[in-house]
Amino acid sequence: MKELKLVPKYNLIKFAVILVGIAIIFYFLKTGFTDYNIQKSVSACVLAKKQTSESYDLEKARKFCKEKIKKIKKD
Repeated sequence: MKELKLVPKYNLIKFAVILVGIAIIFYFLKTGFTDYNIQKSVSACVLAKKQTSESYDLEKARKFCKEKIKKIKKD
């Protein structure tokens, strides 16, 4: 009879461990891909600037795009 009372306790511990593991995985995915996503957005913005602008300067376009994307991300 004592074994039957301990089973729910172990299930609760397993659930807590799995929940913490999932939270850790989501945290690392969020922080790891944030820089990658920003970099891809900046690249796309720079490419669009190049195609739509008559006078194109890479550094000015990159600076403009980074500022614009960071502003959008804050909002």
